[in-house]
Amino acid sequence: MSSVLDNNPGLAHQVGQVAEAAGYLWQKGWAERNGGNITVNVTEHISDEMKAMPSIAGPFPIGITLPNLKGCWFYCKGTQMRMRDLARWPMDNGSIIRICDDCASYEIVADKPVKPTSELPSHLAVHNYLIGKGSNYKASLHTHPIELVAMSHNPEYLKKDVLTKILWSMIPETKAFAPRGLGIVPYMLPSSNELADATIKAIDDNYDVVMWEKHGVFAVETDIMSAFDQVDVLNKSANIYMCACNMGFEPEGMSDAQMTEISTVFNLPK
Repeated sequence: MSSVLDNNPGLAHQVGQVAEAAGYLWQKGWAERNGGNITVNVTEHISDEMKAMPSIAGPFPIGITLPNLKGCWFYCKGTQMRMRDLARWPMDNGSIIRICDDCASYEIVADKPVKPTSELPSHLAVHNYLIGKGSNYKASLHTHPIELVAMSHNPEYLKKDVLTKILWSMIPETKAFAPRGLGIVPYMLPSSNELADATIKAIDDNYDVVMWEKHGVFAVETDIMSAFDQVDVLNKSANIYMCACNMGFEPEGMSDAQMTEISTVFNLPK
């Protein structure tokens, strides 16, 4: 069966990266059942031929109006679809959508009428914000990293930048490769507009990865693999911290002076 990816290597590469990341999420245990979502802005990879294609489903209401998304196209994980299946068959477990001219609805164009995640409004609201601020970030990822979620059950870690400092101090690479740390959003109903608004506020506060208390993380980056890397680095530090605690001691962590040195060497904000 033919696919819109067949004659579009740029688009095929983007979807292939999503499939690869989805496989990693499943292997790490971060994507139980249908857990997690991925949405990638693929507008720059849409050919004139695709732009002329009729929709195969829709239009469907988004629920909010997002004026910066006019003319945009996205690859989205499908609702109730599993990451482990998306990793093998990305166009059977996700779809390519285009935003309608009213900026309040979308149509499914390819390959199959797989309706996007119920969290689509939240993801699109973030993308609308990113475009509005002139960001080159194109990918959004929501997943359930075990150790980070576990740490979010401790109220002490939910104070501003407390968890960030702990994670940075576990291994030098964490501050080098996740220099903006981890934003915190208190528990809110999944898929709610309130959660989307709070996430945007945290991103506006200069975080690329946001911890949703007792739920998971939401990450944005230039592409899906970079978003995955941010979460992977932070969760590795959480794992190191918990391993030390399981051995019966509170890890010392790097000192402020050592972390300042890392910031200097890697030209990071101090």
